[in-house]
Amino acid sequence: MITIKKSIILTLSLLLAFSAAAQTTWYNPVEEDFPVIQNQGWTGEIGKSYQRLPDRAKEVVRKNVWNLSGNSAGLAIHFYTNAERIEVRYGVNGTLAMNHMPATGKSGVDLYAIDPDGRWRILTDKFAFGDTITYTYGNLKQSDYHKKGFEYRLYLPLYNSVTWMEIGVPDSAAFSFVPVLKEKPIVVYGTSIAQGGCASRPAMGWTNILSRKMDLPVINLAFSGNGPLEKEMVDLISELDAAMVVYDCLPNMGYLTTDEVKSRTAYGISAIREKSDLPILIVDHIGYRNAGMNIHSKESADRLNIASREVYDSLKAAGVKDLYHLHQDSIHFPDDGCVDNIHPNDLGMQVYADAYEKMIRLILHMPAGNSATTRPVSQRREPDIYEWKKRHHDKLAAIELNRPRKVIIGNSIIHYWNDEPGRTNGPESWRTLMEPGGFFNLGCGWDRIENILWRVYHGELDGYRAEEVILMIGTNNIGLNSDKEIVEGLQFLLTQITARQPDAVLKVVGILPRRSAEERITELNKQIAAMSEQHGWLFIDAGERLTKNGRIDESFFTDGLHPNEKGYALIAPLLVP
Repeated sequence: MITIKKSIILTLSLLLAFSAAAQTTWYNPVEEDFPVIQNQGWTGEIGKSYQRLPDRAKEVVRKNVWNLSGNSAGLAIHFYTNAERIEVRYGVNGTLAMNHMPATGKSGVDLYAIDPDGRWRILTDKFAFGDTITYTYGNLKQSDYHKKGFEYRLYLPLYNSVTWMEIGVPDSAAFSFVPVLKEKPIVVYGTSIAQGGCASRPAMGWTNILSRKMDLPVINLAFSGNGPLEKEMVDLISELDAAMVVYDCLPNMGYLTTDEVKSRTAYGISAIREKSDLPILIVDHIGYRNAGMNIHSKESADRLNIASREVYDSLKAAGVKDLYHLHQDSIHFPDDGCVDNIHPNDLGMQVYADAYEKMIRLILHMPAGNSATTRPVSQRREPDIYEWKKRHHDKLAAIELNRPRKVIIGNSIIHYWNDEPGRTNGPESWRTLMEPGGFFNLGCGWDRIENILWRVYHGELDGYRAEEVILMIGTNNIGLNSDKEIVEGLQFLLTQITARQPDAVLKVVGILPRRSAEERITELNKQIAAMSEQHGWLFIDAGERLTKNGRIDESFFTDGLHPNEKGYALIAPLLVP
């Protein structure tokens, strides 16, 4: 009888296991029809693998560099899903851990969600290391806005080479990979520190932290013990169409003479400058943690920093532009920031990333303030109507094909004026006034001030010279932010627009009146008008035409917020006099 019971239990267990497996659909990133492995640099050449360098580099770089390029440091996979459970399984071909770096950092993965308001959310649950490594994330919440889930970003191992990988979700869940981003990346060439040693998990490598902070692709070309600013790597890097290049190589250059350090630093700069005027950032050695008590350690780091700074100072004096230097003192590296004498722990990685963010925001002209309205974030609030990031990339492609003379930027009031199939609230006024006026629609439904700041920072006003820019934004901040934060955010945004389109006439349209918020918006628009006048921006109060006795005239609106055709017909002549 006991034997029969055991057999029944075993059979039921197998059936349950089979049932659970059958309910999971597995997706292989390298089997997708389009490239999905982010931050590779040479995506077209590397193809469907988790390498960081193209195959031709094997004949150029040293063997150690080539072998380390198989480590997936900095690589990531982005996808959308509404799954309540996500599983990741994969294999690696190296040892799982090191003496000073746990398996979760050397060989693990990290998963983050980006919610509809652009906030990053870390996922942690169960993991197991073996021949097949598995991570399981269960009981996942659903979006408060829609049923299409979240955007996810999966960070790959820092110090191991992925041989295969699959992502599994319940077969009832939606799932789609995000194609490789076309945005120009930050390229980092460095040592074990930049590769990620010794973070506790992949997302805590400073290049990955920086990527989240800036929401920009960062290509990690750092090689443990093998990043001494070599000509072969510099020549490869010079091929990339990057936003900027970072050289953080000094910790691996201690075996070189001072003249060799200077020569390699000079070549690293000149090789890039011969092909491009992109910014170059030279970074100091942070020094060794025992430098306060060890004379040799201090002298070693100081020698390298002095040599590198001399080259930087000389080239700056010679007129080399867009060349920058991150000083050791500006990093503020803490004594407790390492696991040993040089490799950062998570605290050290965060300090590194903070210092880099501060410098790179200055270099790339992407400042961020302290309030929510002055910190750029993405959004995904209504994917049932349109995908926000897809629209952004489609607009960039359209701008590349046909440089606009005039642009109008805003939220759904602009977007749905006449720029979303199946949802146009004012097609006639757009056709007869805005289109002949030469306006290009850069509206996005549900946008707030900080979302437009993200779009401005990510290229929507770059690469062309507009005659006129019209901004109408702020109504979606009404329920979340104070009047002070809204005005501050608008001023911050308008300053960034002016920096990118200095020759354009900039018009600021006041926040349109909306049901049950008329009084507040009237007072808020007075503050916006005063701020605009102070900075020389033209303020337009279109709301006066849409109210009656201090309340909105419902005949001009579809829902108390969005104008209808009659409402747009009153607004358009103010924008195109």
